[in-house]
Amino acid sequence: MQDIGRLEQIDISQEAKKSYLDYAMSVIVSRALPDVRDGLKPVHRRILYAMYKDLGLTHDHKYSKCAGVVGEVLKKYHPHGDMAVYDAMVRLAQEWNLRYPLIDGQGNFGSIDGDSPAAYRYTEARLTKIAEELLKDYQKETVDFTPNFDGSEDQPVVLPALLPNLLLMGSEGIAVGMATKIPPHNLTEVIDAILYTIKKAEKSEQPEPVAQEQGEESTEETQSVENILATAEVFFPFTFNTTIDELLEYIKGPDFPTGGAIFDQNEIKNVYRTGRGRVLMRGIAEIEELNGGKSAIIIRELPYQVNKATLVARIAELAKDKKLDGISDLRDESDRAGIRVVVELKRDVAPRKVLNNLYKLTALQTSFPANMVALVNGIPRICNLKLILEEYIKHRFDVVTRRSQFELRQAQARLHILDGLLIAVNDIDAVIQLIRNSKSADEARSNLMEKYSLSDIQATAILDMQLRRLAALERQKLEEEWKSVKAIIDYLVSILGDPLKMISVIKDEILKIKEEYGDERRTKVFASKADEFSDEDLIQNEPTVITVTKTGYVKRQSMTSFKTQKRGGKGVMGMTTKEDDAIDHILFSQTHDYMLFFTNKGKVYQTRVFEIPESSRVAKGQAVANLLNIESGETISSILTYNPGQKENKDFVLLATKKGEVKKTNLKEFANIRKNGIIAIKIAQDDSLTWARFTSGADDVLLVTANGKIICFSESQIRPTGRSSMGVRGIKLLENDKVVGVDVITEADKAANLLVIAENGLGKKTKVDAFKNQNRGGQGVRVANINDKTGQIVYSEVLPQDGKEIIITSEKGQVVKIDIKSIPLLSRNAQGVILMRFSKTKDKVAAATCVTEKEDE
Repeated sequence: MQDIGRLEQIDISQEAKKSYLDYAMSVIVSRALPDVRDGLKPVHRRILYAMYKDLGLTHDHKYSKCAGVVGEVLKKYHPHGDMAVYDAMVRLAQEWNLRYPLIDGQGNFGSIDGDSPAAYRYTEARLTKIAEELLKDYQKETVDFTPNFDGSEDQPVVLPALLPNLLLMGSEGIAVGMATKIPPHNLTEVIDAILYTIKKAEKSEQPEPVAQEQGEESTEETQSVENILATAEVFFPFTFNTTIDELLEYIKGPDFPTGGAIFDQNEIKNVYRTGRGRVLMRGIAEIEELNGGKSAIIIRELPYQVNKATLVARIAELAKDKKLDGISDLRDESDRAGIRVVVELKRDVAPRKVLNNLYKLTALQTSFPANMVALVNGIPRICNLKLILEEYIKHRFDVVTRRSQFELRQAQARLHILDGLLIAVNDIDAVIQLIRNSKSADEARSNLMEKYSLSDIQATAILDMQLRRLAALERQKLEEEWKSVKAIIDYLVSILGDPLKMISVIKDEILKIKEEYGDERRTKVFASKADEFSDEDLIQNEPTVITVTKTGYVKRQSMTSFKTQKRGGKGVMGMTTKEDDAIDHILFSQTHDYMLFFTNKGKVYQTRVFEIPESSRVAKGQAVANLLNIESGETISSILTYNPGQKENKDFVLLATKKGEVKKTNLKEFANIRKNGIIAIKIAQDDSLTWARFTSGADDVLLVTANGKIICFSESQIRPTGRSSMGVRGIKLLENDKVVGVDVITEADKAANLLVIAENGLGKKTKVDAFKNQNRGGQGVRVANINDKTGQIVYSEVLPQDGKEIIITSEKGQVVKIDIKSIPLLSRNAQGVILMRFSKTKDKVAAATCVTEKEDE
C-alpha cells in the first residue's frame, strides 16, 4: 500500500488567519515599508547595493544599461518581476519625484506629464554621488548581512546611510492593512535639526570615558583594546531632550522637488507631532502683462506629484464647459529650462479672480496626505519627527562604533605584523642565519617563533619579507608605519572609550554632507491657512509707481523702470496712451497699501495696490472699470494710499473741489467701503471733487490755483462733518480759475519748500513760510508769475524733507525723473526754470509725484 504521509486535522479558520498574517507581515517587512534607519524599501536597497558592489556603477563610472542592473538584482537579490525592479529604479532617477535623485539616468526616464519611461534595454544609469553616501563603509562590518533567497549571496539588512534618507527622499507604499506616505525634505534643514538634537543630547548625563590608569604597562593597554573589541553589542549612552516645537525651528515643512507652496503652519506641526495629517499645496503662478492690454497667468511650479498634462487638460475642459471664464488661450511652453504653462486671458478680465478659480477647480491646489509609517526595529510604527531623527542618530552611532571596531581590529592586526618585522630587521643577521640553517619553511617558522617569541602570523610575515626591506630606507618606512598605525589605534581606542568623542565624529561627518550637498529650500512655507491666505501674503511689500489716465486706465510699475536724469531731460516713455488720452495721476505707494479712489461725482472706492496689475513701462494698463464698479460718467479725480497698521497721523480726509470748496471727514467713516462705492462729499451741479488729502486735525491747508494764486489757512477753520454733507468755501476764485493743488502743512513743513510746475514744463521751489496764514475764503496771494511761456499751473506739492526725486509725466505719456536738488529755490513772483522738454509737439505736463530717499531705496 502506498504511503500517503501523515494527515493532520486542523481548523481552517485558524489556518487561514495564520497564513494571511504571515503573508501580511511579509509584505509589510519585505516589500512595502521603508526602514527608519536608511529610509529604503528592500527593492531600493537591493538596487543600490547591486549597482555599487556588484556592478561598480559609481557616479564617476560610465553609464551602463538598465537591463544589466535589473538582471543583476533579479539574479542575486530580488525574487520578483523585472518591472517591479525597473519601476523602482526609474523613480529613483526622476528629479520631479525625488528631492535628491539617487540614480543618474541617461535616456527616457519618463516626464512630469506622466509619460512612461523607455524599456530598460534602451536606458542607461549609474549612481549619483549623493547615493554613494548611503553605501559608504558597508564593507567594514557596519551593518548586518542576511542570505539572499537561495543562500548563494549575502545582502545588507540595512545600509550604513550617512544621509538621513527617510526624510530627504520621502517614501510611498501600500502594505496589507497599512500604508506609508512620507514627504521629502530639505537636506540643510534636516541636518540642522539633527545637529540640534545631538547638541541637546550631549547635555544629559554621560558615562565616564574609558581611561588608562597611570603606571599601566603596554600589556594593560593591549588588554583594554581587547576589552573594547570584545564588546559585541553597541549601546547608545545618551538621552534625547528635544521637543517637536524646537525641531520645527529648523525644519519648516516638507520641501518638494517641484517647488510650490504649502500652507497652515498648525497643520504642518500636527503632521510632525502625530505622524499623520494633510499638507495643503499650491503651485506657483504669476500674472504677466501682454500686448494689447491683455494679461496671462504663468504657472511656473506645480504641487508635488501633480501631472502637468492632466492639469492642462483639466483647465481646457473647464474653459470649454464655461466653468472657468475669461480664458482666451492655453499653451504649455515648458522646456528644459523649467515649467511654463501660459493661461492667456481675455481683455479686461481680472487675472486674480481667474487664478483663484484655478486653485479652487484644478489640481493647482491639492493636498499631501502624510502618513509617516516606517519599520522601527522591524516593527511598523507611525513615526513623528522626533522619533525619525533619534532613530537615525542611534543608527549612525551604531555604524560609526562598528566601523571603528573593525578599523581597530585591522590596525591591531597590522601592528602585530609590524612588531614582528621590526624584531627581524633589528636582528637581521641572526634571523637570516636561522632561516638558512633550517631544513624547511615550516622548521624556519617554528624556530623563529621559539627564539623570538613570535606568533605564527608574525613568523610567516618575516619569511615572506622581501630582501629590499633590509635597506636602511625601507627599515625607516617600517618604523614610520608602526608609529602611524599606533596613532590610529590610540585614536580609535579614545573614541570607542568616550561616547562624547564618538558623537563628535558623527557630527563632523554629517556637517561635511551639509557642506557638499546642502541647498536652498524650493517650497515656500506660509503660516496662514489657504482660506485665510490673502494675496498680500504672496506679494512682496515694495515701492511702486501708479499711473492713471484721464480715460480711466490704471497700472503700476516698479521703481526700477525709471532712472534719474539731469534737469531739463526728455525722459523715457512711461506709458502708451491713445491719441485722445493723457496721464492724469501719478503717485508713489507700497504694494500692500490700501487705495481710496475719489471720483469727480464725490464718491469713493477702495482697493489694494497689489490688486492693480503690474505692467511694463510702456504698457497702457487696465481699465479702472475692471477694478472698480464706477458709474458711467465718473472719472478718478484723486487717489489716497494708506496702511491701517501704521501710525501716520492720518485721522481725517480733507476734500477739495475745483471751485474751491473744502470739507473734512474722519477717516474711520471710510473703513467699510462697498464694491459700488460710497458718497464722500455732496457737491454742486457745476462743481466736481478734485482733491483728497490726509490731515491730523491740527494742520494748515494750502490751496493753489491754475492762474497762480495760493491761500494758506488753519485746518481748525473747517469743522469735521459726515460723508454726505457739502463743503465750505476754501478760496474765492476769479473767472476761469480752478484749484490745481491742495496740500496739508504740518509744523515740520513750515521750513519745507513748495514745488510748482506749469504746463509748459517750467517749475520752481519756494519756501512755504513765504506764504502767511489767512482766513479761509479769501483770494490768496501770488505763487508764481504766470504767462504764455509758462502756461497755467498744473501741479503743486509741499516737498518732504527727505524728498529726493520728482517724477513728471506728460499728457502724451512721456516721463522724466529728476533730482529735486537740481530745481532752484526762487521767490513767489518768479516764473521758474525748465524742468522738462517735450519730444512731441502740443504736449503738456499732466502730473507729477515726489519720491523720498527711503522710497527710492
